[in-house]
Amino acid sequence: MPTRKSTPTPPSPRPLVAAAREAATRAHAPYSGFRVGAALLTGDGRIFTGCNIENASYGLTLCAERVALAKAVSEGATDFRALAIAGGAADTPATPCGACRQALAEFCPPRMPVWYAGLAAGSARATTIRKLLPHAFTLDF
Repeated sequence: MPTRKSTPTPPSPRPLVAAAREAATRAHAPYSGFRVGAALLTGDGRIFTGCNIENASYGLTLCAERVALAKAVSEGATDFRALAIAGGAADTPATPCGACRQALAEFCPPRMPVWYAGLAAGSARATTIRKLLPHAFTLDF
């Protein structure tokens, strides 16, 4: 009798949102005061976190999502399963900027879940990489 391939259990948003909220406490946001945290889950269960790091030269500011992504890739992780972002208010949580959406699309599967929640409270809202950036730029012709 053939064995069935089991479907991986979808990750829970709770631990990722908690990790993203914790990461936001380390944000360097002296100019905007807008703290953001991100938590990126890998296939082997590791969680890489990031926070926004502002710079007086605004274009050099690093977003939390790209910090988490860079930490993960620099440590050899490339199999990503989920992302949580914490920022903004409970009723208007922050979502990734366009640059972060494109960077995430480079490394993450289109159907990967993305949860975004307010910094201090509120439940997480769900989306996917594909929904965030339906027409991502790729080198696939």
